[in-house]
Amino acid sequence: MAHLEAAADAVMPSTARTTKRRLIINADDFGRSTEINTAVIRAHAEGVLTSASLMVNEDGFEEAVAMARKHPTLGVGLHLTLCCGRAALPPARVPGLVDAQQRFTNCPVTAGAKYFFRPSLRDQLKAEIDAQFDRFRATELPCDHINGHLHFHLHPTILPFVLNNAACAGVRTIRLTSDPFRLNARIAGGRWAFRLLHVVIFKFLASRSQKLFRQSGIRHTQRVFGLLQDSRVDEKFILRLLPQLPSGDSELYSHPSLTQFKHELDALLSPKVKSLIAESGIELVRYQDL
Repeated sequence: MAHLEAAADAVMPSTARTTKRRLIINADDFGRSTEINTAVIRAHAEGVLTSASLMVNEDGFEEAVAMARKHPTLGVGLHLTLCCGRAALPPARVPGLVDAQQRFTNCPVTAGAKYFFRPSLRDQLKAEIDAQFDRFRATELPCDHINGHLHFHLHPTILPFVLNNAACAGVRTIRLTSDPFRLNARIAGGRWAFRLLHVVIFKFLASRSQKLFRQSGIRHTQRVFGLLQDSRVDEKFILRLLPQLPSGDSELYSHPSLTQFKHELDALLSPKVKSLIAESGIELVRYQDL
């Protein structure tokens, strides 16, 4: 166990270490629905949320863009979707990726294996990724960052396409998903099999991706919290995390909603959370501030 814990925390940052503590608080799935869009804007305007990741193919996309334009202090990035969602391109253009309803598979394992072991799909993947970047670009919103739904942006087949689009768009900030296991284990319990599996998977992906980030001049936070919570970023978790937040740059991501994950919205609106951030001297930032 000690060896696994050490390995899980071994990903080093691309930025210099500092004693200052800066925290990005991000909402994934912006643009998926009105319930999520409304929660994101409330969490930013009334709470501690600093950024959100936009799904450009979902039903709430246009509404989210309109809301973001009214809140320019919200950092909005691209939430690239290649699993559990809808494609930008029609089935005729990407028949190996989607069904007749233009939807990707809902099984991440199936999607990940298919994208890795079927080289014939790479042209379709490139076309779909390009199309999602084009949709974001058409909003004329500044792109604060890039990440992926279920972190598929770090998939070995997909990451080169992401980096190429990022370079073309002039975006230099991408999420490097690496949730410190030892710290997480101190402040949250349960679901150990799930958490250990994700530690192993993302230790490998983050280590590999970091080298490519460095070569491409990509900036990222030193750690990302939220992965091992799996939509359980509630007030209790955040209040335990903040006093132990390491120095340097961190991201905490969540999925605020008026319905399914209202507990995550409540946490981001919590007066206790807001007060503890201020008392702890933690600076809330966006990816563009790194």
